[in-house]
Amino acid sequence: MLDKLRVYNSLSGQKEVFEPLNPPFVGMYVCGPTVYSDVHLGNVRTFLSFDVIYRYLMYLGYKVRYVRNITDVGHLENDADEGEDKIGKKARLENLEPMEIVQRYANGFHEVLAQFNLLPPSIEPAATGHIVEQIELTQTLLDKGLAYAVNGSVYFDVAKYDKDHNYGKLSKRNIEEMIESGRDLDSQDEKRNTIDFALWKKASPEHIMRWSSPWGKGFPGWHLECSVMGTKYLGETFDIHGGGMDLKFPHHECEIAQSVGAHGKDPVNYWLHTNMLTVNGQKMSKSLGNSFLPHELFTGSHELLDEPYSPMTVKFFMLQSHYSSTLDFSNDALKAARKGYKKLMNGLRVVKGMRYQADEGQRNEQLVAQIEKQVAACHAAMNDDFNTALTIGQLFNLLKKINSLNTGNLLFGELGEELFAKVKQTYIDFVENILGLLEEKPADFDSIVDSLLEIYKKAKFAKDFAKVDEIRAILKRNGVIVKDMKNKIEWAYEE
Repeated sequence: MLDKLRVYNSLSGQKEVFEPLNPPFVGMYVCGPTVYSDVHLGNVRTFLSFDVIYRYLMYLGYKVRYVRNITDVGHLENDADEGEDKIGKKARLENLEPMEIVQRYANGFHEVLAQFNLLPPSIEPAATGHIVEQIELTQTLLDKGLAYAVNGSVYFDVAKYDKDHNYGKLSKRNIEEMIESGRDLDSQDEKRNTIDFALWKKASPEHIMRWSSPWGKGFPGWHLECSVMGTKYLGETFDIHGGGMDLKFPHHECEIAQSVGAHGKDPVNYWLHTNMLTVNGQKMSKSLGNSFLPHELFTGSHELLDEPYSPMTVKFFMLQSHYSSTLDFSNDALKAARKGYKKLMNGLRVVKGMRYQADEGQRNEQLVAQIEKQVAACHAAMNDDFNTALTIGQLFNLLKKINSLNTGNLLFGELGEELFAKVKQTYIDFVENILGLLEEKPADFDSIVDSLLEIYKKAKFAKDFAKVDEIRAILKRNGVIVKDMKNKIEWAYEE
């Protein structure tokens, strides 16, 4: 087993040993949603990935403060410094208060994440709750000469910042090339350089969301909120900052510049980014008509889907790929994931019901060493940059031993009580507490199946094979198969 957790740091471009600033405390900030539309699967993958990271850090014994913000102001159309606020535009079109839009989609966001069994963050601050702090940070940057005010707006001076620092170090971009390419795009911009970004924007007369500031009525820039809330709840430098790959530039690059400019130090030790989703090899996007909303997957209502797929099936599918890898959706892949998920759940049901039994088995040192290695491999996989794909593969290796114990092909005495307890706890911890997978079934499912199995046993004893076949068919239609074993009869999910 790896004795150290290693994470891939986007800033250095390599895996590094994870060393928290103030162990056992870990500060983790993840960019949350802009709540003006339904959460899409790309968002879900990001939050699902960081949920596993959150769970694993706590499993290792760290005390984690997980901050995930809500963007409810300042995110303009096309992620630019001009145009309408996405939430304000939605509110105007529907003749609602902006906060009604925010509440509706924030509720929907939480409902979707609950369906995937994601833990809530420690703190979920909203940008509109931190306007005062955003104004203060803007003023600090003005006082330090790294920002300038023009026509009621305030912009960060990227070129001036870059003289003493490195703007572009996270996204590996060259500032001269960015400035040169930007000159042809907008020669009439009030900014000194097109790569300068807004800290505070003057509100036009029709702009709904606005606040008073030293520069007039306006609203904060999109990048400012995360610097403010990360600093407020985690300190001027904290351990982990994450989000989707699309946020690396400009959002996270701007965050670094703001925080370094204001506090003179790098805000984050480890930058982690999740990769994008594709569908049948094509980038997932609304314009291509291949973008799924979670409820479309659960109901099978999208034209590209052959059938519905449950939340845990979709979650298991996502976990089969490393968070930094591109993930390709297809019906075949989802069907295969459903089989794998059910196999894992069958193992969970079996191992939870197992108790160590003293039998005739003699301790098998070679087998013990093999199983100890498989247990260690589960931890090693997660310690290797939270590699859930490798972890699932190792869990299936453990599952073979669990099934062999259940069928009697492997005797408990060959492992010994201590190792059996370790196998059982490892499997349960990794499936339920780290990967966050749940068994999907109706509340009364077990009692119904158990009752049918009792009838099945009696029919089999009476050699009423017509009844036996009928019960088997009923259960199979409901995704359950009967397993006639040497000394018992039990059921399992059909894989």
